[in-house]
Amino acid sequence: MTTTARAQLLNKKLAAPVPTRSKIDYAKLAGMSDASIKARTGCTWERWATALDYVHANTWPHREIAAYVVEKYKISGWWAQTVTVGYERIKGLRAVGQRRGGGFEASKSRVMAVPIGRLYRSFSDARSRARWLPGVKLTVRSATRFKYMRLLWPDRTLVQIGFIRKGPKKSQVAIQHGSLPDRQSATRIKEFWAERLAALEQALTPGRLTG
Repeated sequence: MTTTARAQLLNKKLAAPVPTRSKIDYAKLAGMSDASIKARTGCTWERWATALDYVHANTWPHREIAAYVVEKYKISGWWAQTVTVGYERIKGLRAVGQRRGGGFEASKSRVMAVPIGRLYRSFSDARSRARWLPGVKLTVRSATRFKYMRLLWPDRTLVQIGFIRKGPKKSQVAIQHGSLPDRQSATRIKEFWAERLAALEQALTPGRLTG
């Protein structure tokens, strides 16, 4: 083979496309967009997965991962839980809607055009809560003002609620209802919360809900 022929063959090889591995859709696996998790924690799902893989967090129990995220990266409790759940989904330790080790959960969130204090009081104040969530005798287990609530539902399931300030007159509530027995229950509870949050938004229109 002549020098010219070898050069032509080499150029063809260099010009050929290099096969690449399919990119992992971390956000899809985690069940939340990269934009949302980066806005609240400073990192995308890929960066979180890389950081937690580095310490072999996929071998740890859920509580230990969440505690590590809080202590190491100074992420608040609600978002540390979000990072942990998303990471467990990425690693195949739980499916979307399923708790690690069994059981299911339902999540629902909604952004509303009200200050965070008013949104928080619509959950924390029993009279205000009864206007959009009637007939539910729940127990408030713990609460951090304007940030977080943990509720015990009448059927003994647990509800965790996070409150996120979106601006002076806009805020978001994120609900996670856990300890559910099956996927059908999770679907039903998710629909329930979608309906109740719509009722809450209507109740929070001017003149409908005080406090």
